[in-house]
Amino acid sequence: MPPPADIVKVAIEWPGAFPKLMEIDQKKPLSAIIKEVCEGWSLGNHENFALQIADSTNFYITEKNRNDIKNGSILRLTTSPYQTALQLHERIQSSSMDAKLEALKDLANASRDITFAQEFINLDGISLLTQMVESGTERYQKLQKIMKPCFGDLLSFTLTAFVELMDHGIVSWDTFSVAFIKKIASYVNKSAMDTAVLQRSLAILESMVLNSQDLYHKVAQEITIGQLIPHLQGTDQDIQTYTIAVINALFLKAPEEKRQEMAHILAQKQLRSIILSNVIRSPTPINDEMAHQLYVLQVLTFNLLEDRMMTKMDPQDQAQRDIIFELRRIAFDVECEPNNSGSIEKRKSMYTRDYKKLGFINHVNPAVDFTQIPPGMLALDNMLYFARHHQDAYIRIVLENSSREDKHECPFGRSSIELTKMLCEILKVGELPSENCHDFHPMFFTHDRSFEEFFCICIQLLNKTWKEMRATSEDFNKVMQVVREQIMRALTLKPNSLDQFKSRLQNLSYTEILKIRQSERMNQEDFQSRPILELREKIQPEIMELIKQQRLNRLCEGTCFRKISSRRRQDKFWYCRLSPNHKVLHYGDLEESPQGEVPHDSLQDKLPVADIKAVITGKDCPHMKEKGALKQNKEVLELAFSVLYESDEYLNFIAPDKHEYCVWTDGLNALLGKEMTSDYTKSDMDTLLSMEMKLRLLDLENIQIPEAPPPIPKEPSNYDFVYDCN
Repeated sequence: MPPPADIVKVAIEWPGAFPKLMEIDQKKPLSAIIKEVCEGWSLGNHENFALQIADSTNFYITEKNRNDIKNGSILRLTTSPYQTALQLHERIQSSSMDAKLEALKDLANASRDITFAQEFINLDGISLLTQMVESGTERYQKLQKIMKPCFGDLLSFTLTAFVELMDHGIVSWDTFSVAFIKKIASYVNKSAMDTAVLQRSLAILESMVLNSQDLYHKVAQEITIGQLIPHLQGTDQDIQTYTIAVINALFLKAPEEKRQEMAHILAQKQLRSIILSNVIRSPTPINDEMAHQLYVLQVLTFNLLEDRMMTKMDPQDQAQRDIIFELRRIAFDVECEPNNSGSIEKRKSMYTRDYKKLGFINHVNPAVDFTQIPPGMLALDNMLYFARHHQDAYIRIVLENSSREDKHECPFGRSSIELTKMLCEILKVGELPSENCHDFHPMFFTHDRSFEEFFCICIQLLNKTWKEMRATSEDFNKVMQVVREQIMRALTLKPNSLDQFKSRLQNLSYTEILKIRQSERMNQEDFQSRPILELREKIQPEIMELIKQQRLNRLCEGTCFRKISSRRRQDKFWYCRLSPNHKVLHYGDLEESPQGEVPHDSLQDKLPVADIKAVITGKDCPHMKEKGALKQNKEVLELAFSVLYESDEYLNFIAPDKHEYCVWTDGLNALLGKEMTSDYTKSDMDTLLSMEMKLRLLDLENIQIPEAPPPIPKEPSNYDFVYDCN
């Protein structure tokens, strides 16, 4: 007979004694279980004790998380969170430097647990730590000279404990004094500071800026970009990552009117070239967190264009109209005519003719073309930049199209407006950075005016593609579709420079795009004749079974998932895999992302597949409903799924990428006997089915397959031709 569902068999450790095997009744109060354990070892005052998970996390067992205890778990009897918090509160105030250091080290470890954190915070522990930080430097000035490593460790553990405690979101960031902010800022501003202290200080400043508008103003007064720049010029990628994160936070929270000013300061300090030489072109490979911060900086930089993108041109504004006159002057090298030269009608006629050659939709008043938002005035800015900085290319494009037949000319004005709009869509100008994206492009860090240079390359590509397609004005949208495909394909190759991007586009001519499209069509060819469709239907179940087996095999290999945290750095991980017999999901916490296969014995927790009731995805997942900040994040929502088991228990996942999300949701649905519906399954089905069909039809190449099967011939008059093998 199977054991009752509420009974869990565990081992309990106590220092200096043999571990005790016992059965825990999950219906009994936790205090009664602790009392029973204490009595077994003849320990009094059972209310001063608690149970912990006996692994590197040392998390306390509470009434809330007790259902996480699985059969075979190893627990540890230890002092209660309140007692531990009380002891550490006293120990960190010790006059002995060694005792103080040891206590702060223990506090930094213990603070990762929310149960302990709550007790320590209730004892006003955060205030104690901030006081220690505020007064610490003066008190240990002499120590710094005599015992510099000791001082660094002391401060490092203090700040680590502070960061861990604040990470639980129990205390508001708004409560901190200016003195504390000044002290943290001073650690960042010092040139020779302990690496661990600098890391924690940068992390604290980033969290302050992101979590409180009031603290943003205070931090912005204490920290200047000039003080942060030197930290990017070292070789420690973690320090560089934290530094860019602080710059991003200041950029993100700055009021709109101050963002342009901050961008100007960043340009003056040559932030872009420093990042290019010390980070992007550094021999150290860029890790995911650094890639994310570079992506955020890229998005925030491009978002500075939003204001111009959403500004309509005022046809009455003479300064704006002068830009259009300048475009005409550069193109046709027109000297400024005196006011009395010719009649007004003659001048208007000449302007109209030139504006038509420049490719504006409204030949009489081109200013009207720039009233569409997006791209608004940004399109005009791009055109003027191209005309001034790439004058020869600009004049060539305009004159080339002037000499073509009317129907074959590529309208430069209209093209520039539509292209600017397209580039803003591709680079998602105006959208907030995504939480999970690492999609930064090195080439945008190689030029101070990277968007304008990007436009200049793409407008020349558009003109080239127009000629290759022998397009007319009716084909305008078709040309734009081809150009978008050329740009997107070139960007996916992640060119390191704008020149490399340009050369990649050279290899993606219209002819090449046609070949790629033809090849893709061939791969997805769908024969429509009835015999072929019948063959497809017959093969489909075999292919689906093959995909199912592949998904289950991938689940058996397992995947490392990132734990949900309000902070991105100091990531915690957990691993989940399916047992080879497909009956149990094994999972457990990891300190870091694994390089190879994770051994089975390190995954302590189990979930029988028979207990799984449903797989839930997206915004219906409980961890998506709880996390308010994540609710708005489309990327995270698309990677979230949960497994419902027992009465109302969930195992919550956030997949590392879309591929793993599809693999796991498909595999779990296959285990439950449900249909696999992911995009990845559809793609695999199309690929494998197309391949199998082509293999089976190989012998019928160039043979016409009839709609109806051929008639069965009449029976022969005799069977004398049959040879009897017996």
